[in-house]
Amino acid sequence: MSHEKTRNRWEQYQADGFFIQSDPIVPLDLVQRASQGMDQLREGHYETGSPPHSSYWTPGDDPKKLCKIEMPQFANQAIMDLVSYSAIGELAAELTGAEWVQVWWVQLLGKPPVDSDSQTNIGWHQDRNYWGSWEEGSQLFTAWVAISDVTVDCGPMKFLRGSSKWGVLEGSDFYGQDHQAQQSAIGVPEGEQWEEVAAILPPGGVSFHDNLTFHGSGPNLSDSMRRSFAIHLRTEKSRPVDGKRQGLTACIDDNNHCPVIYGEVSNK
Repeated sequence: MSHEKTRNRWEQYQADGFFIQSDPIVPLDLVQRASQGMDQLREGHYETGSPPHSSYWTPGDDPKKLCKIEMPQFANQAIMDLVSYSAIGELAAELTGAEWVQVWWVQLLGKPPVDSDSQTNIGWHQDRNYWGSWEEGSQLFTAWVAISDVTVDCGPMKFLRGSSKWGVLEGSDFYGQDHQAQQSAIGVPEGEQWEEVAAILPPGGVSFHDNLTFHGSGPNLSDSMRRSFAIHLRTEKSRPVDGKRQGLTACIDDNNHCPVIYGEVSNK
């Protein structure tokens, strides 16, 4: 890839706070295996013999409920292969200018179709509000990998352009269902605009967003589950609070499940 194209991508990510890679970078066979792994976890089958971490959704829960499983790579090798796929790390480093990139947390996300009894919006939020285990100013961001075809009707993730520059604001709520009320409550800085950009992705496509970028999604109006994995990443410009391994930083020394997917870590 040309230096100019790399520079343009970096500048776009810095300006917008997100980047949408609509051409697949994860091979379809790996996507399909990870999708099968997702089904296995939803059925309570843990191929490796190890369960995921304690999660919002567990086998036997209402299938109409948002499926959110923490650290699924502990339980399934195909998911681990997806999480550690090098092309994700390479593009992450290109967008952020990182010397190295490490996976530090992963979430399996399955958004079922909406019906009259349930709604599965993801509320507008900044990830930073939930990531207090990391020092202020840490370079943290997310690669969101599409496992199904993420079209307009299935409730794609939406980003607010430029919101990574707004600072930490009140009003974040991942589980918020009333987007209009949230928009009214979030204090957009003077001179800034509320501009939503949808991440339309094919299977194997990836979007990246900064920990301060506001994002959310509407209802899944399709007839099938929207499938994805949120792979949370960090660079050399990150430190756990007081150097402690606890909460969301508990696994960063576990290279088997939180791999470095670009470069080489010299000091964690």
